[in-house]
Amino acid sequence: MHKGRLEAFSDGVIAIIITIMVLELKIPAGHDLEALVEVGPRFCAYLLSFVMLGIYWNNHHHMLQAADHVSGGVLWANLHLLFWLSLLPFGTEWLGETHSAALPTAFYGVLLLLSALAYYVLQLTIIHKQGEGSRLRAAIGRDLKGKLSPLCYATAIPLAFASPLAADAIYVFVALIWLVPDRRIESKIH
Repeated sequence: MHKGRLEAFSDGVIAIIITIMVLELKIPAGHDLEALVEVGPRFCAYLLSFVMLGIYWNNHHHMLQAADHVSGGVLWANLHLLFWLSLLPFGTEWLGETHSAALPTAFYGVLLLLSALAYYVLQLTIIHKQGEGSRLRAAIGRDLKGKLSPLCYATAIPLAFASPLAADAIYVFVALIWLVPDRRIESKIH
């Protein structure tokens, strides 16, 4: 099966997820700076989630460049990833609405962790489909960022109950390390 439909479907789902998140942003109740500050936590949660979704979209695109075809297993692994990403608007709203309270911060981390693990499963499924000489396996190499991210999320989740802001800082740290696009796949493909 050709990968084009999978890419188009994934692009559409991610675009819808982002649209849902932006529609959840509330307009400030007043017309002064205090009213703007009041929506600040929601906007910060939206910004982080938007960046995270952008990172997934970008890396998903690069990963699929290394795949010539997809199988049923790849389709299901991709749906698994999209499921966890589709819950980000809920987690984002809860995080922003509660001003990073402990449980919503931990729950947001759980969503990030499960999304990262689902991405890893998709990556492994594509590698398995490609078999020996997998271009994706050669491209990702040791995948330090891919291994570091879930460890950071797993650290931040329990930390959220002691210091939600420290957990939020870890989430931002992970986003920052992924902001530089992963050129390993591009270099192996082209």
